[in-house]
Amino acid sequence: MSKKADQKRLVILLGPPGSGKGTQAELLSERFNLYYFETSRILEEKFRTGKKGESIRVDGKDYKISDEKKNWETGKLCSPPFVTYLVARKIRELHQEGKNIILSGSPRTLYEGKKIVPILKELFGVNNIKVFFLELTPEQTIWRNTHRRICELMRHPILYSKENAKLKKCPLDGSKLLKRKGLDDPETIKVRLKEYKERTYPLIQYFTKERLLVIKINGEQSVEDVFRDILKSM
Repeated sequence: MSKKADQKRLVILLGPPGSGKGTQAELLSERFNLYYFETSRILEEKFRTGKKGESIRVDGKDYKISDEKKNWETGKLCSPPFVTYLVARKIRELHQEGKNIILSGSPRTLYEGKKIVPILKELFGVNNIKVFFLELTPEQTIWRNTHRRICELMRHPILYSKENAKLKKCPLDGSKLLKRKGLDDPETIKVRLKEYKERTYPLIQYFTKERLLVIKINGEQSVEDVFRDILKSM
């Protein structure tokens, strides 16, 4: 194995809802043997398996899983300490297993960034971390999300196109394609966009301040062209 293939590597994909983070994360994960760390999947699993009345205590405060689930379903971001606790624990586990990682959807707030980035720098080294910012207009965000589907089995995101408009099953695992109830409704997407603008976008400036390499990518291109542009900087 070459030295380059064996080196530590961590990739962060940042962008508004519908910018294609999940799709690109899957492609990059396969190409570079990266563990695809999807924060939304970790949260969904916690919401699905959490017991009635269960809460997580972080920095002396209890966060009820039922309350966090309600935020998630209405388009609001979950409480940063709650998310950060789950993310930080998982990242350390994966690093201990020797895995390189691609993060999609985390960190999502300045609070998370300030807690998670020092851990990432400690574990992987600042020179082995790259941030790709997928740019997309609000209009495109709304359009893409209202047309997006995911597969029932593995939750693969399927971006809408003329070619797959009539597709009924996931081309990757064959399971039924579904729309995410509530989360991808127009009104919920507007809330998610507002949350993104106010709480996620400021991370770009923070990443730069922390000497992380931030690379802007035109997210309005086809999946193939976005992937090509990312590969140029990998």
